[in-house]
Amino acid sequence: MFHKKLILILLIVFPISFLCLTNNYVNAQIDLPDEDDDSEAEVEDLRPDSDSAVVGGQESFLNEDESDDTGPKASPDADTTFLFTQPSGMDAQLPAGKDVHFLVGFSNKGSKDFIVESMDASFRYPLDFTFHIQNFSAIPYNRVVKPKQDISLYYAFYTSETYSSRPFGLVVNLFYRDADGRQYLDAVYNDTITIVEINESLDGETFFLYILLAAGLVLIVVVSQQFVVNFTKKKILTGQKIETGTQNHQLDVDYDWLPKETLDSLNKSPRRSERLSPGKRRIK
Repeated sequence: MFHKKLILILLIVFPISFLCLTNNYVNAQIDLPDEDDDSEAEVEDLRPDSDSAVVGGQESFLNEDESDDTGPKASPDADTTFLFTQPSGMDAQLPAGKDVHFLVGFSNKGSKDFIVESMDASFRYPLDFTFHIQNFSAIPYNRVVKPKQDISLYYAFYTSETYSSRPFGLVVNLFYRDADGRQYLDAVYNDTITIVEINESLDGETFFLYILLAAGLVLIVVVSQQFVVNFTKKKILTGQKIETGTQNHQLDVDYDWLPKETLDSLNKSPRRSERLSPGKRRIK
């Protein structure tokens, strides 16, 4: 009996003591590594300062700007003007699905000749003009402009209907060089425009569509009128009675039911003879 109680006590006490020892060991393992905090602090100290990162970014942007400044620019001895001719009066808006035409004026104010080589246009992302969306063809001119001389250059491109109701950056570049071979680049137009859809009052397709509808209605009216007239004529002809006259009715009378004496008296009477037809009298 005593052994049974001892075994029961051991079965109860041993699991409890084992659980307590396990919890103490785990807590000790968690509290031991104090060195990790120092390492994390050191890692945080090794991170770059945000101000220095911004300064570095500004320096990189400055370097990019400096590299862009080394490219060709416009000559101080040349003036350019820009004018939309189709559509006119829509500098900030261009129609979708239409041709856009414009003129660029070039004036030579210097003492040397200029050779206007080519001109191109492109659509750019409105928030970043360095991002090209669509490049249009470059038109070569190769025209010599003497000092104190002015010329006009023509250019046209097509705006897609898929660009409707969207803003774009329009950039038109003019490339030219002087007599010494120095290259110049002038952005004659560099601004944000909006592609809009213009609702025209009446175009050619709509006009011909209206004509086709009117011709169809006239054809339907004519066919309906002819059908009504023919139907009315047929109805009148089928409902009309043909009269054969009193003479035919008299010939078709049946006298067989009358007595013979009555028939003889009728045949002898002058009125009866007059009523009879000539052919009947001949037969008689």
